[in-house]
Amino acid sequence: MKQQEKGRGKLDIRVLFTLAAIAEILGTLLIATLLTALLENLLHETIEVHPLVWLLLFGTTIGLTAATVVNVLLLRPVVRLSRAMKQVASGNFAVRLTTNSVINEIADSYDSFNRMVEALGETETLQTDFVSNVSHEVKTPVSAIEGYTTLLQSTDVSPEQAGYIERILLNTRRLSTLVGNILLLSKVSNHTMPMKQTCYRLDEQIRQAIVLLEAQWSPKQLDFDADLAEVTWRGPETLMLHVWTNLLSNAVKFSPQHGLIAVALKQTDGRFEIAITDQGPGIPPEEQERIYRRFYQVDSSHQQEGNGLGLALCKQILDDCGGTIREENQSPCGCRFIVTLPEKMTGEEAKQEEAHGTGK
Repeated sequence: MKQQEKGRGKLDIRVLFTLAAIAEILGTLLIATLLTALLENLLHETIEVHPLVWLLLFGTTIGLTAATVVNVLLLRPVVRLSRAMKQVASGNFAVRLTTNSVINEIADSYDSFNRMVEALGETETLQTDFVSNVSHEVKTPVSAIEGYTTLLQSTDVSPEQAGYIERILLNTRRLSTLVGNILLLSKVSNHTMPMKQTCYRLDEQIRQAIVLLEAQWSPKQLDFDADLAEVTWRGPETLMLHVWTNLLSNAVKFSPQHGLIAVALKQTDGRFEIAITDQGPGIPPEEQERIYRRFYQVDSSHQQEGNGLGLALCKQILDDCGGTIREENQSPCGCRFIVTLPEKMTGEEAKQEEAHGTGK
């Protein structure tokens, strides 16, 4: 009933174009008659115009009028709809469209779009809340299992039992990491995590991340080529450590035995640029647009450890800091992730800092 009321006073697109065509024909004939009468009065002669001239004038008028009508009534609303759909595709479910178009189809399309985005937003909220709540409930028992399993390692057990305990502990830690990443990503996405900006050495933080991951890269006997300029930056120090550990962990995971990982930090054009390059297999071009999605993994066989949340978390943090992240495949092999950061944090966290007065 509500939709029928919305449709009242609107025109069907076919009726509109029929009326426009009739109006163009009548208007052209009227203009032609007036022009002929005007010229006859000025020249005091009867003017006979060749039919081809009338046809040319008639066709030109119809073409210009039709182009204007199509542009104003159809193309502009379609362009607006296209831009809004791109925002939705990028994850913005707050976008809404309004129109005063007299065309029924345009008004119905906008209304359907708004209802679709509203439904998608509700689904996204339910999914996020569900994942967050489940992860929170899982965290406590997982931590208890990990604690008791660690205690079992200090008891006298057989080699077979020790192997079982090691497997339990390994998988429990993997599950604990997954739960922690889900909760962190949920808090960062919903901006419910207090953001505190501090001044710190960015180059030292990257070196700290490399040291923290020694247990991962040491068994593979990897080398690091660190070319880090001395940079002091103001931003969310704790969150940025997650960015470096995730990117470096990926580089370690996909690097071959005895490989080399290059890490560079430099200042350019008022921004800081950090590049992390590995010698792994690279990322297929068709996968590059999807690697920042939650739970998405390039390695669909799951032969490599991971949960598909690391890059999504990195991108969310960097977006909120006013930074960017992009990937480049290297020749003949390898992948480079390039992070850029503004000299001063300009994203969502900076606004929150200013609003809460914590950025002083």
